[in-house]
Amino acid sequence: MNRYISEQLRALVTERAAGICEYCLINIEDTYFGAEIDHIISIKHGGQSIIENLALACQTCNRNKGSDIGSIAFSTKRFFRFFNPRKDKWSKHFRLNDAVIEPLTKIGEVTVKIFGFNENDRLLERNGLIEIKHYPSPTAQKRMK
Repeated sequence: MNRYISEQLRALVTERAAGICEYCLINIEDTYFGAEIDHIISIKHGGQSIIENLALACQTCNRNKGSDIGSIAFSTKRFFRFFNPRKDKWSKHFRLNDAVIEPLTKIGEVTVKIFGFNENDRLLERNGLIEIKHYPSPTAQKRMK
């Protein structure tokens, strides 16, 4: 499998995402570390470097996800896949409650846990962005509906 992602493909992924992380919905311009292109299904699990398998992710979401494709839900002790921005609707799996991203499904539960959506530093970041009216952005608000 080829890990290479051309500049043209990177630009298409970024444009499609409208500059926001497709997982936590933070505006990439508001993050210190910027964005990375994520393989939704990692290469080691058979994913390909094609537009349908790529997502724009903030560095924190992408690094926490790594090459994982899912995790064990604490509540059921069963395996569930992560949220897939190409197939899933954000509002079906998550709800924003002030700065907290609350899971609504088991897919949401494992994604929130492994991606670290509600770790202290991320809550501080979102709270600060909420105060200056940068989170959620208009684009993020559309994805939340």
